[in-house]
Amino acid sequence: MVRSYKSVANLYFWADLFTLFFTFCIAIFYFQKSDFRNMEWVFLINIVMLWTVIGYSRRLYISNWRRGFLSKFLSFTKSYLILLMFVTFIFLLFNFPMEFRTIIFAFFFIFLIMGLTTNFFLGIVINTVNKKKNNKIYTLVAGKGSLTGHIENHIIANDRRHKIRGFVKGNKESALVREDKVSGELKDMNQYLLENPVDEIILALPLKASKKARKILEIADHHGIRVKYVFDYKDTFGRNSRMTKYGQFEAVNVRQLPLDGKVASTTKSIFDFVFSFFALLVLIPIFIVIGLLIKLDSPGPVFYCPKRIGKGGKPIQIFKFRTMVHNDDPIHSNLSTQKNDPRITRLGKYLRKFSIDELPQFINVFLGDMSVVGPRPHRLKLNRQLQESERNYMIRHYFKPGITGWAQVNGWRGPTETKEQREKRTIYDLWYLENWSFWLDLKIIWRTLTSSKTHKNVF
Repeated sequence: MVRSYKSVANLYFWADLFTLFFTFCIAIFYFQKSDFRNMEWVFLINIVMLWTVIGYSRRLYISNWRRGFLSKFLSFTKSYLILLMFVTFIFLLFNFPMEFRTIIFAFFFIFLIMGLTTNFFLGIVINTVNKKKNNKIYTLVAGKGSLTGHIENHIIANDRRHKIRGFVKGNKESALVREDKVSGELKDMNQYLLENPVDEIILALPLKASKKARKILEIADHHGIRVKYVFDYKDTFGRNSRMTKYGQFEAVNVRQLPLDGKVASTTKSIFDFVFSFFALLVLIPIFIVIGLLIKLDSPGPVFYCPKRIGKGGKPIQIFKFRTMVHNDDPIHSNLSTQKNDPRITRLGKYLRKFSIDELPQFINVFLGDMSVVGPRPHRLKLNRQLQESERNYMIRHYFKPGITGWAQVNGWRGPTETKEQREKRTIYDLWYLENWSFWLDLKIIWRTLTSSKTHKNVF
């Protein structure tokens, strides 16, 4: 852990030095016609040395990085002010050309803004990574015989992230693990999953128990929970199943999808982060203008932040521009938007028509709750309705929801009143997950911008 602390501290230090050098170059580029001269090089080297001494003497890169954003910002600002005082004192003692003074003034102004921004974004990235590392994965084991005991021993000895929630035995079957570890029988499994958070189910059943395995798989799919089968396999689980290692055992990763691969998931995560970062840089001035227009158009907040269902079936809060005079409770939203809805404001009609109200969701992408492309997140009530009516619907929650998706660019957005609308949206979302590629994501983004189907059924 100490090594991890030092690595993160060094990351903050080098990020600050890079920002310092980059902002100095910007100041030179805009306020000096010629290239670097000796004076600028000497000043830059001294600034780097001063910042290093100030930062480490104030323990900026030893302990403060583990505190909250506010504490980190205050520590950075104090170090910045000390550096500014040193440079001001030097300027009072010596006479420098006016052009050079302008460059230094611009440098300090830009460095404060970019330094705080870099520390903020870096803090978000580090916190997101740490959360993922520390998240517990709750496992339910369904099976009988000595294999369940081996699985338990493997998890206890080798896998700190996984925690066994309990064991499910067959109906009228004697338990072969301690009675206090048995969560219930197969017939009670659906109710158990409704009441207890479970991230994956491990099936430890003999081949002859395929009927029981299918029943468990059906329940797991209904709840959008991952399943691993410890044995050998494919008739039971279909073409998307893949063999994998689970300790010393061969296991089946049921419904192995392209984004389960490390290269694919890493590529998508990096793309989401970079795309959302630059999108927000471009959109922030537009957000300010839209925010002012919303305030002038009708009373109320600029943003509407409803709860939606995200990865793993867990609720997330998304950002949208407010487009209505008044809204139902964003946490327990049940009322869908109707055609010619009287709640929609004059400005809101245009924001919705061109999907501009969805643009703040790039904040969700940057924070790691959403992806640029993926199945659209639904309200809790609608999610439950589709979970009950559409086969394998909850599989769409294996991955993050998106700002745009394959269903949307093919015209299946908006209402879900008919059976066809519900079926088509689900089918297109699942097809996307089963056929994902980086080029497919780029295609969907392009069609979002250019295809008339994207804005079909928008009101």
